[in-house]
Amino acid sequence: MVLETLNPTHYNITSLVPDTMPAATVPILILMCFLFLMWNHEDTSSIPGPGYCMGIGPLISHGRFLWMGVGNACNYYNKTYGEFVRVWISGEETFIISK
Repeated sequence: MVLETLNPTHYNITSLVPDTMPAATVPILILMCFLFLMWNHEDTSSIPGPGYCMGIGPLISHGRFLWMGVGNACNYYNKTYGEFVRVWISGEETFIISK
């Protein structure tokens, strides 16, 4: 009888988890989504250029300058966004002004 009470397979593991667990996950998921949106929110700039998008925009912008060269990348951004453009080079916000 003592060995039977000490046997862990005797207990049902699902009875240890309360029934309210699925109901508690919904507010937690909503809170996590809200915090994720707050973390990704940035003040939109009036200067055109590629978006920030969780740091991916600066990586793509910097990669384009490394891959295409400064002249060709500037021409690409000027054709795409106009004569005054905001880009990122080496993680720093850089403005391209040309006509």
